Amino acid sequence: MFSKLAVVASVLITLAAAMPNGTPPPPVTPPTVPMCCKSVEDSTSGAVSAVAAAVGLDLTGISVPIGLSCSPITVIGDNCGSTSVTCDAPEAEWGGLIAINCLPITL
Repeated sequence: MFSKLAVVASVLITLAAAMPNGTPPPPVTPPTVPMCCKSVEDSTSGAVSAVAAAVGLDLTGISVPIGLSCSPITVIGDNCGSTSVTCDAPEAEWGGLIAINCLPITL
């Protein structure tokens, strides 16, 4: 019983630390970076909310496509295998977990 309580307390503390602290949402700029993302979701989806909270982002008031698990496409003709998009330049501290304003690449 005690170990379950300790695990629950640890998860709650981690989530509280990851919750946005009243900082404004990141600015949305025109997408410029070609990215390969595992998925692209609406900024209001549960998956996006969970990842945003984990990296300390507050996406309140932002209504743009969000890329999850993204990496830059560095070679022309790179076979992404997932979703090829152009996004805002993601911040390094997001660790490739999330990218903002991701629009499909059309050739």
